[in-house]
Amino acid sequence: MELSGLVQNLMNGLAIGSVYAIFALGYTLVFSILGIINFAHGAVFTLGAYFTYTLVAGQFENNGLLKGINLFPAGSPLSGSPWVFAAATLLGAVGAGLISVLIERLAFRPMRARGADPLLALVSSLGVALVIVNLIQLLVGAEIYNFPSNAYGELRPALSFAIGDKIVVIRTVQVIIFGVSLAILAVLGYVIGRTKIGKALRAVAENPTTASLLGISVDRFIVITFFLSGFLGGLAGTLVGTAFGVAGPYFGVTYGLKGLAVIVLGGLGSIPGAVLGGLVIGLAEAFVPSDYSAYKDAVAFALLFVILLVRPQGLLGQNAAQKV
Repeated sequence: MELSGLVQNLMNGLAIGSVYAIFALGYTLVFSILGIINFAHGAVFTLGAYFTYTLVAGQFENNGLLKGINLFPAGSPLSGSPWVFAAATLLGAVGAGLISVLIERLAFRPMRARGADPLLALVSSLGVALVIVNLIQLLVGAEIYNFPSNAYGELRPALSFAIGDKIVVIRTVQVIIFGVSLAILAVLGYVIGRTKIGKALRAVAENPTTASLLGISVDRFIVITFFLSGFLGGLAGTLVGTAFGVAGPYFGVTYGLKGLAVIVLGGLGSIPGAVLGGLVIGLAEAFVPSDYSAYKDAVAFALLFVILLVRPQGLLGQNAAQKV
């Protein structure tokens, strides 16, 4: 492969891999606290994209109960500038975080209060996910909705530079996605590692009973965990939506499966593992030859299978201690 092609694929892989990492962190946070997978996370990912799209465009023209609605006939006040679009993205992610908290109240807390088997909570979250995606389809249909072309303001749609006699073209949205992802990962790392909230979350993840005896409100920090999880999922949904469009109510399903592959590849419950797993899978997909691009979604799971044969606990996972 020529150097220009290598750089092109590298940038593509880092952009999508960083989104996978953000999305997978939402899974990881909930798993580290409750020891279960939140299957509704993919639906929250979808909701985040729709929330932001509603704030920016507000037009659902084709199908659904909201058919023909136009919230901003004179143009959305939240489009046309990178800064106001950033505000819309933030509000969309906050909305997704609040929905995630509601899911915790409806699908997880009652199960936890009754001491139900974790498998029942998993099935409950799957049911909530199906309700959400079907509700989205009922309201706005299953069409693809694209963000306005001026969502990021007057920025150039692509950046280009020469490597030798070849021109490498990188979409501006890819650069933005990668930059935002790095910033979010840095902030989350600081919050988890250096703040009192982060220390309390780690204490709850380590041993909820002991954390409660030390005066930490376990239920409160579970709510915080779900909000952070939903916020990250909603943000990832918006980032993907700006790059590829909001591809219907079920477009979070594929990313949900990729997110599961990422956290298992990186190591269940490991935040650095989720980041590393996301980047590895994103880069692996980017280097799939164009003739076989239709099969790139299988790369994540093929890579997962190979890695787990060699290292069952994942790249950065730890072997569980056997208590006797």
